[in-house]
Amino acid sequence: MCLAIPGKVEAISTDGLIRMGRVNFGGVVKNVCLDYVPEVEVGDYTIVHVGFALSKIDEATAEQTLADFRALGVLEEELADGEEAFARAAERPQSNCPDGSCETKAPGAANSTDK
Repeated sequence: MCLAIPGKVEAISTDGLIRMGRVNFGGVVKNVCLDYVPEVEVGDYTIVHVGFALSKIDEATAEQTLADFRALGVLEEELADGEEAFARAAERPQSNCPDGSCETKAPGAANSTDK
C-alpha cells in the first residue's frame, strides 16, 4: 500500500537547486522534497508521498490522519526504511497470486477453464 502521509516541517534547506525539508511524521523524521509546495514554511504540515510534499494541510487534519493511520496499523509500515520494509516483506506469506484470483486444486485435477 502506498499512502500520502501528513508530517510537520521542522527545517527547510536548499540542496543545490532543490528545496528540501526535514519532516516529522509523528516521531519519524525524514528528508522530503518541498519543490512542489513553495508556500510551505517551518511549522506547517504537508502531505508527503514517496518523498515529495504534495500539499499544505492544517494541523488538526494532519494529527487526525496520523492517529487514524496508527489505529489501522499502516503508519509504521509506510514509514519503514528500505531494510526494514524488505525484512517485513520477507516475513509475509508469499503467493503466486497476490490478488487472490488463483484457485487451489489437487494435483492432476481439471480446472473449470481446462478443455
